[in-house]
Amino acid sequence: MASHMTEMLKGTLEGIVLAILRDQPAYGYEITTRLRDEGFESIAEGTVYALLIRIEQKGLVDVEKVPSEKGPPRKVYSLNESGREQLADFWETWGVLSARIEHLRPA
Repeated sequence: MASHMTEMLKGTLEGIVLAILRDQPAYGYEITTRLRDEGFESIAEGTVYALLIRIEQKGLVDVEKVPSEKGPPRKVYSLNESGREQLADFWETWGVLSARIEHLRPA
C-alpha cells in the first residue's frame, strides 16, 4: 500500500502544502513536520523543498527571509492571492475526482 500512497501523493502534494500554508506561514521544516503530523510520514524533506521552489516559481506564495538562531535566514512561505485561487481550484477538482472514484467503489 505504501507505494500506491506515494504515487497518489505526487499528484496532490502541491494542494496539500497550499492547504497547510492557508492556515499560517511556515518554513520548509515546519511544513514537513506538519505533513508528518497529519499522517504523511513517507514524504521526504527533499520532496517538500523541491515543491516549495516550484510553487515559489509559479507565484503561488510570498517568501520572506527571517533570521534564524542557527545558520542562514529561513525562507518563510505564505499563501498569496494566486495561491488561494490555486488552492480553491485544487479543492474543486478534488471534490469532483473523489466523488467519481467513490461512485466506482463497490458497496
